[in-house]
Amino acid sequence: MHKNTKGFTLAEVLITLAIIGVVAALTIPTLIQNYQERAWGTASEVFQRKLGEALRVMNVQGTLAGYTTTEAFVDELSKHIKITRICDNDDITTCFADKVTWDGEEVEMSKIKTSKNFGKDDWNTNTVAVQFANGVNGVIAYNPTETCKQDPYSNQITGTSCLAILYDVDGFKNPNTQSKDLKQINVSSLGESNCVLQLDGFCFTAPFLANVPLTYDECIAHKDEWQIEYCYNTDENYWGGVVKKCGGAQNMPTFEHLAKLADYIYNTNGVGAEESISLEIDMYKVYEFGGGSFDFLPIPTYMAFSIYGNEYGTVPFSGENGYGGRYFSETGSFAGFDVPTRSGGVGVCIAK
Repeated sequence: MHKNTKGFTLAEVLITLAIIGVVAALTIPTLIQNYQERAWGTASEVFQRKLGEALRVMNVQGTLAGYTTTEAFVDELSKHIKITRICDNDDITTCFADKVTWDGEEVEMSKIKTSKNFGKDDWNTNTVAVQFANGVNGVIAYNPTETCKQDPYSNQITGTSCLAILYDVDGFKNPNTQSKDLKQINVSSLGESNCVLQLDGFCFTAPFLANVPLTYDECIAHKDEWQIEYCYNTDENYWGGVVKKCGGAQNMPTFEHLAKLADYIYNTNGVGAEESISLEIDMYKVYEFGGGSFDFLPIPTYMAFSIYGNEYGTVPFSGENGYGGRYFSETGSFAGFDVPTRSGGVGVCIAK
């Protein structure tokens, strides 16, 4: 007797394999990308930890501050973290990738020769490219101003205020792209200096409409790198979008910066950090602040806008965590806190 067995036909097997292939094609690239981003994040954390240890040792030894050139600073740094090659600013691409992607645009690294190309207009130092022994490549500019502090008896000084560094955790390998393998500390812009307004030594970059939000996953992934204190559980974080564009909350304006801007725009002096004022706005000053344009205004025909700041606090009435900022209108200005999901704000970065 023959048993009546039932199996799969060839057509059924082929259809099943086709479905598996489609599912794999849809999911595997995402899995690989997620793995790669985690690997880049881990490599960045390891590098920042090693760099931080070196800077802390330099602080303890009293060799962190006081240099006049990036070259002298890097020479001392190489005694505390292993550097295999150093390239001056005429030879950047021997130690670093020829081109990188920053803010969605291609940047030729051979043109990154001074601190101004990092958005640090008042440092007046050259850049130096280095190759670290762990495979990370970097471009460094040193801060010779008084904001670079050292105190051998303080464990609060991290040393990061003394330099700006653009680094690639994958060396010369692609994609050489911001927030992927390309990371930074204190780099507020990359390329030609985009300082449109200088007030008391602070450089305000061109204002822009904050219409691209930061997702919750992006916030979690870059929380430490961008010095974000709190990640809001939303994918419509417009304040976070400004953090991303500025390269970190540390490159966004404080209440003090925005008060200086209010002094300028309303032709006054001495506006307090969180002070409200009732004065007529100077439209020409707004035009200058916009780099010769009103395009950054949410409504170009209406002289009113809110600028996102980098300070945290409690939003009135709702009690929610919020960000600080300042509102500017035709008849006055005031500072306060708001929720990050409110769209229609304006972003500006600070380089100092």
